[in-house]
Amino acid sequence: MRNEDLMKGVALGVGVAVLVPVAIAALAPVVKPLARSALKAGIRAYEIGRERIEEFGETVEDIVAEVEEELMDRQETGGPEEEAPEGPDDFNVKEFRAG
Repeated sequence: MRNEDLMKGVALGVGVAVLVPVAIAALAPVVKPLARSALKAGIRAYEIGRERIEEFGETVEDIVAEVEEELMDRQETGGPEEEAPEGPDDFNVKEFRAG
């Protein structure tokens, strides 16, 4: 019984060893263009995502600069031009930036 199982295993291993290279060679013309297309799509998605993140970062930097400017103007004039949201009245932008 064990001898039959061993022979079946060896025959299966030899069959796989012979058929796998044949199957790969047969599928290569189909798989290679699909792999290239998938890789191109991934690269495009990465580039678009990177651009969007850069744009978002620039927008955040612009907003932060505007808020800092408003806070500095408020300190220089000695009072708020408009009602400020909840927060400390003695907020100092220069001290905040320094440390």
